[in-house]
Amino acid sequence: MRTRTDLLRLAVRLTGPLLLLAIIWRLEDKGALWRTIESANGWLLAAAVLLNIPVVHFKVERWRSLLAARGHRYPLGRSYVAVLASACLGMLTPGHVGDVMRVQYARRDIDVPYAEGVASALVDRFCDLYILAAIVALGTVHLASALNATLAYASWAAVALAVLAPTLLLLKGPADWFSRALRRLTERWHTRVALLFESMRGMVRRATLVAIPLTVAAYAVSYFQGWVLARASNIALGYVDVASLLATTSLLALMPITVSGVGVRELFLALVFPALGLLRAQGVALGLLVLACNYLAIIVAGFIAWQVAPPPIGAAPVETGDPARKPAAVP
Repeated sequence: MRTRTDLLRLAVRLTGPLLLLAIIWRLEDKGALWRTIESANGWLLAAAVLLNIPVVHFKVERWRSLLAARGHRYPLGRSYVAVLASACLGMLTPGHVGDVMRVQYARRDIDVPYAEGVASALVDRFCDLYILAAIVALGTVHLASALNATLAYASWAAVALAVLAPTLLLLKGPADWFSRALRRLTERWHTRVALLFESMRGMVRRATLVAIPLTVAAYAVSYFQGWVLARASNIALGYVDVASLLATTSLLALMPITVSGVGVRELFLALVFPALGLLRAQGVALGLLVLACNYLAIIVAGFIAWQVAPPPIGAAPVETGDPARKPAAVP
């Protein structure tokens, strides 16, 4: 018999697909959806899939640079395995929990303390959030005439949340307050959380000099993928239009109510496309092509990486030394 928790998890998993089905059901011209997808240029679709290679590479190098800021050198090949396997898990679960798996890989492969592994994953994610929020802000201005008041407010609210939430963890004042609060509960957790915040602040300089430029490059290529998909399906959108649309869908999809943004992305595009002089069905079609060529392609690659090097699950090696030690930073 299913428990209430099991039913809640099932409901969350079904939210996206059910929303997508509802959107398709309410399309005035469902045939236009299938015609748009069927007429897509196969060569351009293949090119869009191949563009995942530089996107993943930029993300791998970004994470390696953050680990290097704390003195940890992660081999390139093994980094690919960790990033792809964790991305696969993250895209198949609401809330993007795949980063936990990446931390586990780093712990087992190069003995990165959990606090520093979590710090690298958080700063890595913050780079995504800050750049994405900046692009969405610019995109919201660019699409001002196409967004109704509700969509505009939702976009600005998502931008504000994406900017403010990580900042509280990176600022020394809030971090120290949280650490002192934990000290009252347990000295062990206080020490590890203190190391987490120390590691995050130690990665900020590397994030500014290396990780953020790599993040910008990854997003630039990712939105070029979307533009290629629009061209493949004969949807008349410019690169800036595609970047504005996909950035907003990505930020809204971070809400832990759907898997890989399914449903949320298609709903947003279906609402905005008519204001751009396009069909709702074309918006849904573009959303489905993005899902197939960007997300499903990464899931397949991650599944293969998972089989080649299964995630290190089980008892972890005992951490030695003082957990609050400060590794030598790499200049």
